[in-house]
This record gives sequence, C-alpha cells and structure tokens, in this order.
Amino acid sequence: MSSNRLLRVNELLQREVSAHLRKKHAAETVGITITGVEITGDLREAKVFYSVLGEEAEAAKAGKWLVRHRDEIREMLAKNVIIRHVPLLAFVHDNHAPRTLRVETLLGEIDRETKST
Repeated sequence: MSSNRLLRVNELLQREVSAHLRKKHAAETVGITITGVEITGDLREAKVFYSVLGEEAEAAKAGKWLVRHRDEIREMLAKNVIIRHVPLLAFVHDNHAPRTLRVETLLGEIDRETKST
C-alpha cells in the first residue's frame, strides 16, 4: 500500500477515534487527545497515540480507560470507516506533547525577553 494511502488512513482513523471520544464519552475523556495513528501496511494493526493533560498517573488512568473501551472503538470504526480490515488497536501514551508545549512556552518567553531588551 502506498505511503500516501497509509497517511490518509492514519488521519481518518485519528479523526474518527477523536470524534467518537468527544461524542460518546466527553465527560470520561476530558484531557485525552488522540495525537496520531500508525497503521501497519496490511491494515491489521494500528497504534493509537494519545496525550493527557496532567501527571503520569492521569496518563495511566487514560490508558486503562482506552483499553477497556477498545472493542467499542473498533465496532465504531467498523461501522463508520470503509476499510479492508478493522485493525487491532494498541494505545500508546504520547509523552512528547507536554514537552513540546513546554519548549514552545520557553521559546515564547525568550522571544518576549529579546524583544523587550
């Protein structure tokens, strides 16, 4: 499968999972963001990356919640996405998001300090 097609499938799955969490489980998934999806070339497995606002304990709690609801999410994908195989889902905590936000904050502070001097 072409890499462009895989990218489109990744983006589609990310949008669908994110939308499902917002629509069906908004109160339970506050602070959880689906940051990306990486599906295998045979479309049978996908890593779903998520980030969480808060401490490491919050990330662990979110990961357990996602695993408990994995079958429901797959069923939703089967109904909403035309794809050869509904992939098995593995949820992976994306701990880069908080670091990225921190770096952007620091760079903004440096930029403001530079402009004020």
